[in-house]
Amino acid sequence: MHSMDQKLSIKLAQRKQAGLYRFRYQSESPQSSKVVVDGKSYLAFCSNDYLGLSNHPSVIDRFKVGLETFGVGSGASHLIYGHSTEHHALEEELAEFMQRPRALLFSTGYMANLGTINALCGKGDNIFEDRLNHASLIDAGLSSLSKFSRYSHSDTLDLSNKMQNASGSKLVVTDGVFSMDGDIAKLPQLAKVCQKEQGWLMVDDAHGFGVMGKNGGGLTEHFNLTAEEIPILIGTLGKAFGTFGAFVAGSEELIETLVQFARTYIYTTALPPAVASASRVSLKILQQETWRREKLKHLINYFREGAKSLDINLMESLTPIQPVLLYDDNLVMKVANRLKNNGFLVGAIRPPTIPINTSRLRITISAKHEENDIDALLESLSNIIRDMRTITK
Repeated sequence: MHSMDQKLSIKLAQRKQAGLYRFRYQSESPQSSKVVVDGKSYLAFCSNDYLGLSNHPSVIDRFKVGLETFGVGSGASHLIYGHSTEHHALEEELAEFMQRPRALLFSTGYMANLGTINALCGKGDNIFEDRLNHASLIDAGLSSLSKFSRYSHSDTLDLSNKMQNASGSKLVVTDGVFSMDGDIAKLPQLAKVCQKEQGWLMVDDAHGFGVMGKNGGGLTEHFNLTAEEIPILIGTLGKAFGTFGAFVAGSEELIETLVQFARTYIYTTALPPAVASASRVSLKILQQETWRREKLKHLINYFREGAKSLDINLMESLTPIQPVLLYDDNLVMKVANRLKNNGFLVGAIRPPTIPINTSRLRITISAKHEENDIDALLESLSNIIRDMRTITK
């Protein structure tokens, strides 16, 4: 065995021994409430396709038209003739929808976060991030030459104290909806701290965009916050939109700065134009078919009420992300595997994705679910947890 492989095999063995080893499954069907994975049918409660648009006939049809018009790949970066009319139209429509002067497409949300933070901050600047931010935001802060610090989760007083003595630019970065907890950032309070301390607020609204707000405008619409209060807004297309990619929305100056300096935008191939074309249809559907958000909200409340009646330990969340706290790494895997054997797919979340001793099931709800789907999941989960408690007594 090569010396590199020897060293890596030790590291892998340690992760297995710690009960933190990750596995991949093979999906054989479109995203929906009912899926086929590794040859078996399941009720899925682990997808970010919150509005059920990834397999929408109109989105698929527009994607096919895009393929026929532009082919499969964009062939180049946005700055080397890879920027198509479909990319440009989607950017303009997203900017209008988000009530910002401009929007800029990125190939992934990870790249949007990494590129934006590093384009805006450098040596002598300061980045302040919520302790529970998504890994892409944390990685962006760590890779920057700026001074990087993390404030206690949703603690605006801690943030304010950290900002007071900082010099240079002050960039405050937060998730809108925290992806593993499902709770919502205190954006109005964060905006006030940034105004007081002359900071710039950047919000990654990946899990709020399309879901929150009367028209699906995300947390800026939910809280009625302006572009001045949240000057840097990130959204992804691979969740509520059901497609792929991400965008940054903001001022003319912000977007032009990213075009000139965001390395993850400049030095990568543009999204396939057909994806941009399909995303334009998703944008129209999520605005017009408001029943999807209304149904989703109803199902979230239905799930929480049912879980409470069965004494299932939920975290505080009014979003489609509904974590069930089990604390123990091995226990969360056992429960997830028992659910899988019973025909339910849920996410089993363990460190290092989350803090130690906070292992949980990450249940996500979609507008494609029905009440009887949730009833079946809750019944199975309740029985499994009761059995596990009996065994450990």
